Amino acid sequence: MRPMLRIVAVSASVSLLFCRTALSAPQSEHRYPGELTLSVDLTDPAQKIFRVHERIPVKAGALTLYYPKWIPGEHSPSGTLKQVSGLIITGDGGARVDWRRDLDDMFALHLTVPAGVSSLQLEFQLLSPGSGGDFGQSVSASAQVEDLEWNQVLFYPAGYPVRNITVRPRVQLPAGWGFATALSSSASNNAGIDFDAVSLEQLVDSPLITGQYFARIDLAPGAAVPVHLDLVADHASDLTLTDPQLQAHRNLVTQAQALFGAHHYQHYDFLFTLSENTGHFGLEHSQSSDDRLYAKFFTDPDTYLAGGGLLPHEYVHSWNGKFRRPAGLATPNFNVPMRDELLWVYEGLTEYLGNVLTARSGICTAEQYREQLAQMAAGMDRRPGRVWRNLQDTADEAQLLYYVPMDWASWRRGVDFYDEGELIWLDVDTTIRELSGGRRSLDDFVRAFYGIDDGSFVVKPYSVEDVVKALNAVQPHDWAGFLRSRLDSHDAPAPLGGLTRGGWALSYSDQPSANFKARGKTRKFLDLSYSLGLVVSTGPDNEGKVMDVLWNGPAFTAGLAPGMKLLAINGRKFDVERVDEELKAAQGSKAPIEILVQNLDSYMTVRLDYHGGPMYPHLTRVAGTTDRLDEIIAPKAPSN
Repeated sequence: MRPMLRIVAVSASVSLLFCRTALSAPQSEHRYPGELTLSVDLTDPAQKIFRVHERIPVKAGALTLYYPKWIPGEHSPSGTLKQVSGLIITGDGGARVDWRRDLDDMFALHLTVPAGVSSLQLEFQLLSPGSGGDFGQSVSASAQVEDLEWNQVLFYPAGYPVRNITVRPRVQLPAGWGFATALSSSASNNAGIDFDAVSLEQLVDSPLITGQYFARIDLAPGAAVPVHLDLVADHASDLTLTDPQLQAHRNLVTQAQALFGAHHYQHYDFLFTLSENTGHFGLEHSQSSDDRLYAKFFTDPDTYLAGGGLLPHEYVHSWNGKFRRPAGLATPNFNVPMRDELLWVYEGLTEYLGNVLTARSGICTAEQYREQLAQMAAGMDRRPGRVWRNLQDTADEAQLLYYVPMDWASWRRGVDFYDEGELIWLDVDTTIRELSGGRRSLDDFVRAFYGIDDGSFVVKPYSVEDVVKALNAVQPHDWAGFLRSRLDSHDAPAPLGGLTRGGWALSYSDQPSANFKARGKTRKFLDLSYSLGLVVSTGPDNEGKVMDVLWNGPAFTAGLAPGMKLLAINGRKFDVERVDEELKAAQGSKAPIEILVQNLDSYMTVRLDYHGGPMYPHLTRVAGTTDRLDEIIAPKAPSN
């Protein structure tokens, strides 16, 4: 743990009792009086320090300020409070106003505004992380790029919905750097960029990227509603798309419109950071997405193949997750706890539709789509932890599971509502197609459920009952029972009915697919889950380190565990390039595979009684059945 904010002396009028009652304060439906102003200085990227000045209009008396804790799209109390430092609050005349942190909620500060003070000035710094972390807690700045999430650089008054608090933001950028955001700028000069006033809700929903190397690409030429791909990168050479890549991402826009039949933004920006020096993830917003991947995404075919589904996934979230949102996630402010029980819809359906759009747009081929599906299905089919934790519980506990370690993933389970959720929605889609004789599909549900109120991005919450009702309107069926049986199941196998009904079967061979190899190369690991039952690092500093072990698999039975290091296999130095060779040799022998292992400062030899050879997942066509997967990923005619 890194140090929290320094606690300074508190005014005698801020009582201990008051510090314990902040979260019980009711939410007013009135607008917050006055306009907050927020200025962020981003001119120190090398040191990763964001300097903040904020002005909050106030009136005399008790006041509670919140720092955002529950971040939309992160599904957890992941606010970066640990990175905030140097907070000093002063009144109009420059006199210091003391504050004290709430004793139950570290994200709430209590203070008393002195008589005669009409505004508070807040000065502080966000010390952007230098390494590690996930989502907004990961690295957001380097010497060439900076990614600004506004929720990290502000405090706001408690007691009002964030849609009713108005903020006027500005930023100061390094000289000559380009930038992109969904916000509209009203003025720009050497001192900074001023943006139009927006609600606090919309501000946090509109991140900004800036970089020394910047490019803006039109993905909807001539369209009434603009869509742009905004790139910042470590090097200028990383900004170049091939003509097929450009066309595929333009196809993504038209295929999404054809699928949903409406849009929920006034304009849309893919804010795409290509860097080896920042975190790698995607975070959805109504009119943009904060996408961060490896520097060579467009210039290395394997990196492009492994990460091609990110932008389609985040784009789908503009409809599913932002415009339409589970009721438990449609909270009035950023400090009310969110309920994640419907993430199998929010994320699972988005994962399914995002991968379908990846194929429909041509970002990947039909074969590559099936390879990705096989890899995902095989991973979920090797989840012995299903016997104690059902899929519903992975959604219910998502606020913790996003941050659990990778080790023992097959037993503890993690955010499986993405991949297993995709399997469930494939099952739904193929069931609709089968029951309707091919006349209807999940596309009809998507258009009816999300393709309403064209142009609006006012949130429309939904419940599971709403989802079931909409499915029944497309194709009558016991959808409530269908979904609950899969969400609550403790059966050992994954729900692969969608594959079967789609005309394909999960199978294994001794040759990895192109997707399988690309994923391992990009993320620097060798996945032996389906043979020896372990995942090994291929990184130059950690080659041979065991990253994960399949529960009850061959490596587990032999006594291997995450954190150990493989030094030798059958008397030869461990080399990731020779593992398959050793596995093939063991097929014709009854002798166990001997591995020399380092466990901290101890060494041991383990023997794996495995003779099945290399095993990698694929999909095999089932003869005599309808190829519904091919139907699902066929491009749709453009919507008028």
